[in-house]
Amino acid sequence: MDSRLRGNDGPSRQPAELRHKEAPVEERRFGPIRFIPGERNGKYPYCHSVYIEDEGGGILIDPSSDRERLSQLREGPGVKAVCLSHWHEDHIMHLGLFDDVPLWTSEQDAPPLADLETFLDWYAIDDSTGPHRTEFRKFMKDQFDFQPRTPDRFLEGGEILELGFVTVEVIAAPGHTPGNLAFYFREPEVLFLGDYDLTPFGPWYGDVYSSIEKTMASIDRLRQIPARVWITGHEQGVFEEEPGPLWDDYVNVILNREERLLHLLEQPRDKQAIIEAWIVYGKAREPRYFYEFGEWAIMGKHLSRLIRQGRAAHENGKYVRQ
Repeated sequence: MDSRLRGNDGPSRQPAELRHKEAPVEERRFGPIRFIPGERNGKYPYCHSVYIEDEGGGILIDPSSDRERLSQLREGPGVKAVCLSHWHEDHIMHLGLFDDVPLWTSEQDAPPLADLETFLDWYAIDDSTGPHRTEFRKFMKDQFDFQPRTPDRFLEGGEILELGFVTVEVIAAPGHTPGNLAFYFREPEVLFLGDYDLTPFGPWYGDVYSSIEKTMASIDRLRQIPARVWITGHEQGVFEEEPGPLWDDYVNVILNREERLLHLLEQPRDKQAIIEAWIVYGKAREPRYFYEFGEWAIMGKHLSRLIRQGRAAHENGKYVRQ
């Protein structure tokens, strides 16, 4: 999705004009784990990658950081497998560099990787948003070089990968996507959080198969893992001290969005009125249809949750607090 929608990861992060200038994120090494920073400090359409050294070539996680650096890794010491934390476009941009390398990811996140139309369906992009499915389709091909891929191996939460230099625990962390994965590298005590990135904007859970409840449960699970270093897919990228209150701040973004929505629904509101309250993005931005799409993706999840809880209702085309 367009960077203006999600800032880092499709419709999700802090708008560019509100961000302060940051020092360049640098490549780091933690034992056999290499942190490979993405262009623009890992802001969308890029992300940070992780390279796991192993005998006979390493394993690369999320190939959408720096194309030149990824090409160098392929040439030497080599890449014998590519792993995806999840299916989003800003984590597969340079996957084409490794079209002859085995691809590993979760089974739950495999369908959109294999078919562009399914990819767009999982974002709920249809002609009801205007003539934008065609634009998104072109965007995926031009910006991200989308090429259908069928994973060669499915990874599951709880699976242990015994590599030559490190033991990797695969962690199921659904919510952001249904098959979202995190990875804990046991010996150096490094945890790769992927897109649970602890940024001020907060989590993204606006896809068709995203879940607020599962997002919150995954964040709670990840914060309990006894890591020494935390790596995220975007922005700061490396935390060498326990993130502490950043975990709470990250979850509170979800709760604050919901409380503001409930306050808004003290008077009945239709879909457009909810969008134009700009609870997620703060104000109207251009191109408007992009932001309206992202705003409703998040607000729609909250409305569904509130209705399930009996805290809101949908009556006569409008939503109201119960």
